[in-house]
Amino acid sequence: MCQLHTQASLPSSSRSPDLLKSYRIIFVMGGPGCGKGTQCENMAAKYGFCHVGLGELLREEANQATVRGQLIRDIMLKGLLVPTGVILDMVSDNMLSRPESKGFLIDGFPRELSQAKEFERIVGRSPNIVIVFDCSTETMIHRVLLRGQEEHREDDAEDIVRQRLETHYTLCEPILAFYQQKNLLRNILAEDAAENIFAKCCSVIDSLQ
Repeated sequence: MCQLHTQASLPSSSRSPDLLKSYRIIFVMGGPGCGKGTQCENMAAKYGFCHVGLGELLREEANQATVRGQLIRDIMLKGLLVPTGVILDMVSDNMLSRPESKGFLIDGFPRELSQAKEFERIVGRSPNIVIVFDCSTETMIHRVLLRGQEEHREDDAEDIVRQRLETHYTLCEPILAFYQQKNLLRNILAEDAAENIFAKCCSVIDSLQ
């Protein structure tokens, strides 16, 4: 399992998104607190994939003493979405910094339809599959508030979580429709025991073999 990097380790002149065409790319979608981060870590460990957690990338960047870091922090504290251009730069740079990976689990991406379309334009193809974690609103709020208490995360306050969920539900429908038309969606009920959810995730990945 590879580690996250907020900046790519390769010089920009040697990086090309075309390099990503040959990798397995799996998008993992779901609201905050649905458990996708935990399951991505488990899948990455089992299959040798790189887990690119968009939320973690954004939080790490928000802690940087830079103009972009401050911009991201202000946006996140309002429960809003970071601009597509910033998101795509961070995701593609992180992927390109890990050429040894067997594939990529991109957790929390895309967050709006423009990101999905722009990713395909840059990389030149769709992801291999899109896993969607289905979970009730109340379950997600409960999990996120508990996480916020344990990890002391500013963006896990209840009012921010509810705003994030509202934004998520508003923007995810066209994304799901976009991938449904491509027959790429794989829905997983995320209210079950963690080991059962993981088994379902593995079945989806094994179907790509």
